[in-house]
Amino acid sequence: MTQEHGGPASVDRALDLLEAVARSSRPVGAKALAAELGCALSTVYHLLAPLTARGHLARTPDGFALGPRVPALYRSFQRHAGVDAGTRKLLLGVRRAAGAHAYLSARRGGRIAVVDSTTAVLADGSDPFEVGVDQGAHATAHGKVLLASLGRPARRRYLDEHGLPRLTEHTITSPDRFEAELRRVRAAGVAVSVGETDPAYTCVAVPLDDGARALSVSLPTAEFRGRRGELAGVLTRAARRGFPAASE
Repeated sequence: MTQEHGGPASVDRALDLLEAVARSSRPVGAKALAAELGCALSTVYHLLAPLTARGHLARTPDGFALGPRVPALYRSFQRHAGVDAGTRKLLLGVRRAAGAHAYLSARRGGRIAVVDSTTAVLADGSDPFEVGVDQGAHATAHGKVLLASLGRPARRRYLDEHGLPRLTEHTITSPDRFEAELRRVRAAGVAVSVGETDPAYTCVAVPLDDGARALSVSLPTAEFRGRRGELAGVLTRAARRGFPAASE
C-alpha cells in the first residue's frame, strides 16, 4: 500500500497539482487546489514544497503559478522532438506559402503531441491544434498521419487506450471507418480533417521522416474550400526539402 506522502501515490498527486496550476489562467491558492484534487490541505502543502523549491511552481501573493523551471523543460522537450532553428525556419516558410498556421507534430512515448507551431500563445486556448498532447488525435490530420504509419497492433493499442470519442458531428467514431480513412491517408500521402476536431477549423497534414512526425497547416473551414490541392502541395514540397531528424 502506498502512503499519501510517499511513493507512487505522492508522485501522482504532485503531478496533479502541477497540471492543475498549469490549467488555470491565474495563480491558484492551496485551498482551491485541495478542493480540486479532493485531498487534505496538509497534503497539498507537503507536495507544493518540493515543487516550489525546485522551481516548477512559484508562490505569489495570489497563489501558486508555474515557476521558472518550466520554460527550460519545454525547450528540452522541443529539442528532443527535433525542433531547432531549421524546423522553425521551415514552419515559418510553410506559414508564408500557405497563408495558414503551420504545425510540427510527433508520436512519442505512446502519445501524439503538437511540438511546435507558428501560432502565438493564446491565453484563451481557442486554437484546437495548440502545442501540447493531442487528446483527440484521431480527429486531426496530423493524428491520422501519425496513426496511419503505425503497425496495426500498435495502432490498436493506441486506440484501445484513447478511443474514438466524438468531438463534432464530423468526427469518425467507427473503428472500421477509421481504418478505411487511414488506408486512404497511406495511399494519398496526405490527410485531411474537415471540422472533425472543431467545426470551425480544417487541417491538412503530410508525414515526415518514417512517419514518426507530421507537418500540417490549419485554417478556418470556411476558407478551405478549393484550397485542398494547393495546401497539400505546399506541405509536400516542404517535407521533401526536409526537416532535421528527430532525436531519439
